[in-house]
Amino acid sequence: MADKNKMRFATALLHAGKPDGGVTPAATMVPVYQTSAFQQESAERLEGIFHNTQPGYCYTRVGNPTVSSFERRMAAIEGGVGALACASGMAATFNVICGLCEAGDELVASSCLYGGTLELFEDLERMGITVRRVDDVTPEQLAGAVTDRTRLVFAETISNPRLGVLDIPSVAAWCHGQGLPLVVDNTVASPYLCRPLELGADVVVESASKYVNGGGNAISGVIVDSGKFRWDAERYPALAKWRKMGPFALLARLRNGLWRDTGACLAPVTAFLNCVGLETLAVRMERACENSLELATWLSGSGLVSEVGYPGLPDAPDHELAARQFGGKFGALVTFRAGSREKAFKFVNSVRYAYRASNIGDVKTLVLHPASTIFADNTPEERELAGVYDDSVRVSVGIEDVEDLIEDFRQALS
Repeated sequence: MADKNKMRFATALLHAGKPDGGVTPAATMVPVYQTSAFQQESAERLEGIFHNTQPGYCYTRVGNPTVSSFERRMAAIEGGVGALACASGMAATFNVICGLCEAGDELVASSCLYGGTLELFEDLERMGITVRRVDDVTPEQLAGAVTDRTRLVFAETISNPRLGVLDIPSVAAWCHGQGLPLVVDNTVASPYLCRPLELGADVVVESASKYVNGGGNAISGVIVDSGKFRWDAERYPALAKWRKMGPFALLARLRNGLWRDTGACLAPVTAFLNCVGLETLAVRMERACENSLELATWLSGSGLVSEVGYPGLPDAPDHELAARQFGGKFGALVTFRAGSREKAFKFVNSVRYAYRASNIGDVKTLVLHPASTIFADNTPEERELAGVYDDSVRVSVGIEDVEDLIEDFRQALS
């Protein structure tokens, strides 16, 4: 029997994470608190806020009611104890890794990640954090990469743009057997397809600029913590002073330290735009997933392209895993190989409805040549491991009438 107190997903998008007392009760949408600082009635109260002994807001870099509303909604939707909104998805990833690692530490990650994340790893290496890469994040490959200096395992729910699918329950179980947290980038799947924390992952990071926002109008990121991982003080010394916070230890460490000190905060207006977009996530993703399956099916049978990548195709390597883990939906990214770099460019230049843009998750269809853009600074080896070739095209499928998309792609490819 269903839990009468638990909202289903589309309902939760609208009603989960209720506003706190600082939000005007009459407003059906959270107001935008566009201010840098907040006045208090006394010096004593301001002192209490600074020392975390009293609730309240003092400075938007540290906290803001509009941003808090977005954080509560994301925590409720992803199933975490709390969330921390960041200026971008990259800021979210940086804060989690550097919140857990220090110079001399290591992390293990997939080689087939978003190009920007791979570039971030190069910066981490310069800071003394070693990144050990595996072709696929599986228990078998992790066993050969984890050392006594490993502090976390990092992977994407659906890799961008190779579209490989992470077996979250099995990888999480293996990580926990080693005393390690599994950090999952859930950007491509979004909470609509998958809630990694419910499947055993410990921390979720997400570029909320994508499917969460949905309108392509703001850059942002978010960290959601399950609150279930027990942080060992010797292995994670930066969290030692925050162990008293229990399940909130990681979020408290970041909010009162690294995140605050690096100024990775989210702007109130962006938080508002994300709250607006979040309410339609279910209907947008349902339509985009349907369009993606139809478009991928047409592409694979068109004879105009080769190697169509989409987990929803029956012959996709991770089809069965995706079907089981994502409830019969397969996401809104499709890739294909055009035959040559010239043909890929010609296609991108010839589409009429799709936008030539490097974002994903917009309501409009977007096309991109990854090798010359988001993977331009990666090595040929890194590109190949990520499934990026000179003739690769990535399509972020929108919510247009799919018949128009198919007709547009047909004329562009012909």
